[in-house]
Amino acid sequence: MSAPAAAEGTLERLAVSPGRRRRDRFARGSIMAATALALVPLALIIYYLLKKGLSAWSGDFFTTDPTGNTFFKNASIGGVKSAILGTIEMVALASAISIPIGVGVAVWLVEYGRQSAFANTVRFFIDVLTGVPSIVFGLFVYITLIVGTGTSYAGWKGSIALALLMLPVVTRSAEVILNLVPNELRESALALGAPRWRVVGRIVLPTALPGMVTGILLAVARAAGETAPLLFTAAYTHETTTNLGSFMNSLPVQIYTDVTSPTPRVVERAWGAALALVTLILLLNLVARLVSRRSRLA
Repeated sequence: MSAPAAAEGTLERLAVSPGRRRRDRFARGSIMAATALALVPLALIIYYLLKKGLSAWSGDFFTTDPTGNTFFKNASIGGVKSAILGTIEMVALASAISIPIGVGVAVWLVEYGRQSAFANTVRFFIDVLTGVPSIVFGLFVYITLIVGTGTSYAGWKGSIALALLMLPVVTRSAEVILNLVPNELRESALALGAPRWRVVGRIVLPTALPGMVTGILLAVARAAGETAPLLFTAAYTHETTTNLGSFMNSLPVQIYTDVTSPTPRVVERAWGAALALVTLILLLNLVARLVSRRSRLA
């Protein structure tokens, strides 16, 4: 190190008073303590899920359906096959409904609506929908699509309830990310003669995609863990079915029904289903992260 650089570093160290150093250490220590305190609930949840959920996993846990033989000591109580498949189907349909609509609304708000009165009204109602309890969406679908039409429960009705739950989360998160895209990129493309729709499709959306994936994953995770909307719309069944027009099982509903059982083995299955649900969301996050990273590199 040269003499001028060493002298400059010495002057910088001398310029920091002992009091400022103590305050800096205190602030750093407080931040670290707060971070550790926030991680305690997460660590406890993972610990209990692994401790009580892994014991329920077995060779037939993911390949068999739950049975009603829960009070017989040696009878098989089955696994969560129908619940896993039902959750995947209903959440996939809900995502196919809510993600295109939510991203489309966000694109309109950022690229076309801007600060118009109608756009501000749309933002207001989206914020209101974000705070609506999930059971209200289930009741809405129950009244309109079940009671109002005189039909029975169905998996696709549960998907609509979940889509309504996901829609405001997808829209607001996508709008925030689209606002972070530099205006210089839009102006450069427009200056080259590209139409607005091509700028949005080729420049804005690919640039915002990695950030939008995070918001979409939050919406999917919230929908995958909801119980109340599905109790009012898709109901519950032991059998595995791919027909979205009939009763369908799901992991949250399976957990809800199992955890209230007086049979210890069924309660243990609830812990196993909870661990399976968390693992499913974790795998979904990993896949989405890999896809967004590859699209960013491309």
